[in-house]
Amino acid sequence: MTKTPAVSIGLTNPKSPTNVGAVMRAAGCYRVDSVFYTGERYDRAARFHTDTKSVSREIPLTGVNCLLDQIPEGMQVVCVDLIEGAVPLPEFQHPQQAIYIFGPEDGTISQQVIDRADAVVYVPTVGCMNLAASVNVLLYDRLAKSADCVAGDELIRQSRDANNKVQVRESGGA
Repeated sequence: MTKTPAVSIGLTNPKSPTNVGAVMRAAGCYRVDSVFYTGERYDRAARFHTDTKSVSREIPLTGVNCLLDQIPEGMQVVCVDLIEGAVPLPEFQHPQQAIYIFGPEDGTISQQVIDRADAVVYVPTVGCMNLAASVNVLLYDRLAKSADCVAGDELIRQSRDANNKVQVRESGGA
């Protein structure tokens, strides 16, 4: 029996509570186990409720002094940012257990964290995406490359909005 992959997200001093809320929503959609963040900016702005699906009740969102202190044995560190020498995300093979560390919206990941990373990847876009968009793209890439991807109508029924009952019907002609 194989061990279930453990996936954590590390946010380096996130600037925007809206982005952290969107990261939490992505964490719920892609079954992330935990989200950690450093810095004080999010704490100051946390009174704005941006976790619209209340994912933080199921997935811990924890403020820490150092993201590197949150790495259990066997978990690989994958930094995701526009860093020279990084591997483009389409070429990257995700480890089974990983903490994905993202830079802030207005800065980057420290050299100390980059030096500790098992891999450094970037999303090959023209210009930079915001934090939440980067997390969503990374997690989707992990899912798309996974052999354990769950799909089908049952997942759709469980995941869609209560107002969505639309179905694809067989075409009767033009």
